[in-house]
Amino acid sequence: MPNIKRQIIILFGPPGAGKGTQAELLADKLSLFYFETSKILEEKFRMAESRSSGTDSPERIIKVEGKDYDIISEKNLWKEGKLCSPPFVTRLVEEKIKKVFEEGQNIVIAGSPRTLYEAERITPLLKDLYGKENIKVILIDISAEQTVFRNSHRRICELMRHPILWDKETENLTICPLDGSKLIKREGLDDPESIKVRLKEYEARTFPVFEYFGKEGIAVRKIKGEQSVANVFANILQILNIK
Repeated sequence: MPNIKRQIIILFGPPGAGKGTQAELLADKLSLFYFETSKILEEKFRMAESRSSGTDSPERIIKVEGKDYDIISEKNLWKEGKLCSPPFVTRLVEEKIKKVFEEGQNIVIAGSPRTLYEAERITPLLKDLYGKENIKVILIDISAEQTVFRNSHRRICELMRHPILWDKETENLTICPLDGSKLIKREGLDDPESIKVRLKEYEARTFPVFEYFGKEGIAVRKIKGEQSVANVFANILQILNIK
């Protein structure tokens, strides 16, 4: 890796907290690789669907710790708002982190590790590659009501998956102002019932990750997410001691 300051920024928060938006802002300002677990999963799902020809197709199976994980079955969990199997997600995340490190890039991560299983396996890798002192964890907190509202109104662009914030100025947009592709809703994933499932999954399975970080000597700094994007970003930069 080039002789540059190593850095890992991990953003947590319930669905709709704005992790992706803030990660994009940080990536642009600090020249970081935006590591989006959801995007990695979506790419794996699309690839498996385009290449597989049946349930026993090798393109549909990933073996982890001696167990087979069917990629299409994992996609079905994801569409229902449930978390994918931790070993399956961990394998994909570990492979991508190693690749990004080898390319000499620092990282901003949105919403990962999502479970204690993932944290216990991914955190040692991050420590080894980047150093514990260079891992910064920030929790963007919003209410359950805001989670449902933001996600049920959220749209992304078809090409680059840019999230488009909902307000009076954007509610009638049909084309992404950033790349010109069609704006779409994530089918199934952002339905109100799926959002409620995702929120329960977050509370039950991601909360323990914060306690784990504390035991590992990695502080989790909390900020209010129910304010403007600019103010949230300013709060993050303040925590990172960046002007």
